[in-house]
Amino acid sequence: MSSTTVDPSGNPIPTSSVLIAASKHIAFKCRAENMAFIKCKKKDPNPEKCLDKGREVTHCVLSLLKSLHQTCPKEMDAYAGCLYYHTNEFEFCRKEQEAFEMACPLSE
Repeated sequence: MSSTTVDPSGNPIPTSSVLIAASKHIAFKCRAENMAFIKCKKKDPNPEKCLDKGREVTHCVLSLLKSLHQTCPKEMDAYAGCLYYHTNEFEFCRKEQEAFEMACPLSE
C-alpha cells in the first residue's frame, strides 16, 4: 500500500482497507445518506431511480475520508496500512485502531 490514503491532489483513495478503517465514522457521519439510499432501493429496485441518493452517499464518504486525513493523517494511514498488510483482519491492528480512534473520535 502507498504511504498515504490520498492521491497527490489530496483526494481520498477509497481502498477496502481505508473504507474498513473508517467504517465506524462512515456509519456515524453518513447514516442519513445511507438510509435514504436504502429506502430508495427498497421502494424501487430500478438502479436508475436511486442514482442521486447513491451520489449523496459517495459524496459524504469521500468528504469524510478527506476530513479524517486532514485531522489525523498519521493514524489513519497507519491503521489503513495495517489492515492492508493483514488482509483487513482487525485483530492484528488493534493498536493502530486505538490510536486512530483516539486521534479522530466519533464525536467530532
